[in-house]
Amino acid sequence: MAALALAGTLALSLGGCFQPMYGGLAGEQLRDDLAAIKVEPVPDRLGHYLGNELIFALNGTGSTVIPKYRLVITARERVSSPLVDTVTARATAGTVLVDAEYKLYSVTDDQKPVLEGVAVAAQSYDRTSQRFANQRAARDAEIRNAKVIADQIRTRLAAGLARKA
Repeated sequence: MAALALAGTLALSLGGCFQPMYGGLAGEQLRDDLAAIKVEPVPDRLGHYLGNELIFALNGTGSTVIPKYRLVITARERVSSPLVDTVTARATAGTVLVDAEYKLYSVTDDQKPVLEGVAVAAQSYDRTSQRFANQRAARDAEIRNAKVIADQIRTRLAAGLARKA
């Protein structure tokens, strides 16, 4: 019973310490700041998927906004084959690993990044004896990675910009 009373007291005393990131006036400012991020083109097919996911995640309204920030992403992708059939010596599964280094610059000061970090994702897929099926499965894993990376970057940018406000 004493533990329950202690938990209740802690919950009530800490209740005012936390506020939602997207709530109130600060939340409106954060949404405006996220929408004002210009995503620089990211090379390769993965970059195409990642750039589109980020543009939608940051400014899903489709409205044109004067950019306050510029987001530069360097993505690296590699494929590993963790499972190999001992009889045929063929890979039976593959894993697409992606790490994306991102840097957010202010458009007024392009020298030092406002925020920076690395987002990492890994998606597995099954391999068969059909070449086209393997290519399509690898591309699907690449698309899933782009969605995960975009979500990680958006969340980290939101947290960093909310903290700076």
